[in-house]
Amino acid sequence: MEDQWPPVIEKDVDGPHSLPLTLDRENPNLGRYSASRRVARTIYIGSAPIQRAANKGIDDRQVKLGCVQPGESVATFGDALRRLTDRATYLYVDGKRYWYSTQPTVARLAEDRAAQLDEHTVADEIVKRLRDEARSRGDFSKVHSCPGSTADVPDEPEARLVILGPGHRRASNDASTPARVQAATMLDSRGSSPRNYKNTLVFLAPDATRLRELQGAARQYLAWKSIWDDRESLNLDPFQQRQADTKLKTADDTVTARIPETYQWLIVPGQSDPKGQPEWNELRLSGQDGLAVRASKKLKTEELLMVQLGGTRLRHELDKVPLWRGDHVSLKQLAEDVARYLYLPRLRDEDVLLAAAMDGVSRLTWKAETFAYADAWDDKKNRYKGLRAGQSVRVLMDGQSLLVKPDAAVSQLDADLAQHQVGTTNGGTATEPSDARGGPDTRTTAVEPGGGGRGIGELPRPRRFHGAVKLDAIRLGRDASRIAEEVVQHLSGLVDAQVEITLEIHAEIPQGASPELVRTITENCRTLRFESHGFEET
Repeated sequence: MEDQWPPVIEKDVDGPHSLPLTLDRENPNLGRYSASRRVARTIYIGSAPIQRAANKGIDDRQVKLGCVQPGESVATFGDALRRLTDRATYLYVDGKRYWYSTQPTVARLAEDRAAQLDEHTVADEIVKRLRDEARSRGDFSKVHSCPGSTADVPDEPEARLVILGPGHRRASNDASTPARVQAATMLDSRGSSPRNYKNTLVFLAPDATRLRELQGAARQYLAWKSIWDDRESLNLDPFQQRQADTKLKTADDTVTARIPETYQWLIVPGQSDPKGQPEWNELRLSGQDGLAVRASKKLKTEELLMVQLGGTRLRHELDKVPLWRGDHVSLKQLAEDVARYLYLPRLRDEDVLLAAAMDGVSRLTWKAETFAYADAWDDKKNRYKGLRAGQSVRVLMDGQSLLVKPDAAVSQLDADLAQHQVGTTNGGTATEPSDARGGPDTRTTAVEPGGGGRGIGELPRPRRFHGAVKLDAIRLGRDASRIAEEVVQHLSGLVDAQVEITLEIHAEIPQGASPELVRTITENCRTLRFESHGFEET
C-alpha cells in the first residue's frame, strides 16, 4: 500500500473518525446494517488495486453485489452510496462507476464553499426561486412572493396568496410563531394604514423542519454553481468538470423539489361569529404542483375560496347576516362587504359575485329562493327602475344596480300589472309589461272605446320569430357569439320555447378547390353531421 492511502482510509473508508461511521451513526436505518461502512469498504477493495487502469472503478451493481446480504434491502445501500458521494473527500463518481483516489475531489471544495456561505446569500437564493413560483397564480387573482413589508401587498378586493419569506417559518400551531405573527400584521395593516379588504388574503408559510433541509440544498447548489463558474481558474480537468456539471444539475433539481415540500402550510384567516374575533385555520398541503395551484385546490376543496357561487347560496349569505340594506342592497356595496368581512365567503374576484347575481335573477323560482334585480332606485318616485326577475339579464356593478328582496319586487311588479290592466277612458290597448318576471301572460287586452275599461276580447301576441343575417367569414366566431348572446339566449330562455338554428354556407372559389381541400371539407362535414353538403363544378 502506498503512503498516500492511510489518510484516505481513515477519512473516507473506515476508522473511528471516518465519514462512513459518522453517516451510520446519524442515520439509524443505515447504522442497523453498517451500510455506509460496507459500501465504502466494497468500493475501496474493488477500486484501489486498479487505480491506474484505463477504466477506473466498479459500477453500482458491483458495489451492491459486494455489500448486500440475502434478506437485506438493496435500497438502503443505495441510499448509503448516495450520501457517501455527496460528502466524501476522495470518492470519485463518473456515471455509474465509483472509485477512491489519493487526490481530493471537487466535492470537498464544494463542502468547504457551502460552509462558508452566509445565511443572507442562501435566503436570497430561496427568495429568488419563490418569486419565480409566483408566476403561476392558480385560481388567485395575484400572488405576492416574499413581500418586504405590509405595504408591498396592495389593498384590493381580489383574492391574493402571500408567500411568506424563509424568515417567517411555521413551527407549531401557535399564535407566537413567526409565520402567524407576520400573517396577522399583514392582515391588519398595509404600511401605516389599516387594511380594508381583509377577506382577500391567504398566507403560505414554510415548515420549520423542512426549511433547514431546503437551506442545506440551496447551500449545495450555490457551492457547486460557484465551482462551475470558476472551473477555468480552478484548472479542473475534463472529468472534474463533468462531475461539477452533474452535481450542479442534481443540486438544482433538489432545491426545486424541496420548495413545495417546505412550503406546505396554508394560514387562512376566518371568523365564524360576525361579532367574534378573527380565527386562523392552518391547512397542510401535499403534492408537487406549483405553490399557488396546490393552495387554490386545497382552498376550493375546503370552500375557503370560491371561484363559482350559485344564486341560492348568495341569497343564503344575504339573509344570514343579514347584508340587506332595507329591501335591497347595492351590488357594489355587496362586493365591498364580501371583500372586507372574514365571516363571508372568500370570492376570487367581482366576476364571481356578478355571475352569482345573474344566476339568481334568472331562476324561475326567484320568489322563494333568490332575488330580483333593478338598474337603480328612484328616490322621487319611490320605486325601482328597470326591475326584473325570472329571466336572463346583464348584471352591472356600476354603483346604482341593486339586488331586491322578492317581497319588495313582487309588490312593485303587481302594482305595475294592475296599473297596466286598467283601460283608458278614450279607448286603446293596455299591455302588461312583457319582461318584468320572465313568465308573463302571452295576451293583451283590448278595451272598448268609451267603455270605461270593459274588456271586449283578447288579441294574440306574436308566437313566432325568424331572422337571417350574413356573417363575416373571417370573424365568424366573434359574430356568432354575439348573436348567441344577444338574440338566441333571450329566445331559448323562454318557457317551452322551441328554437331552431340553421347554418348555411355558400362559397365561390374562382381558382377551384384542390382534391385535398375537397376531401378534407367532405370528411369534416360528415363528422359534423351536415344534413347536406357538396361541391359543384359550375
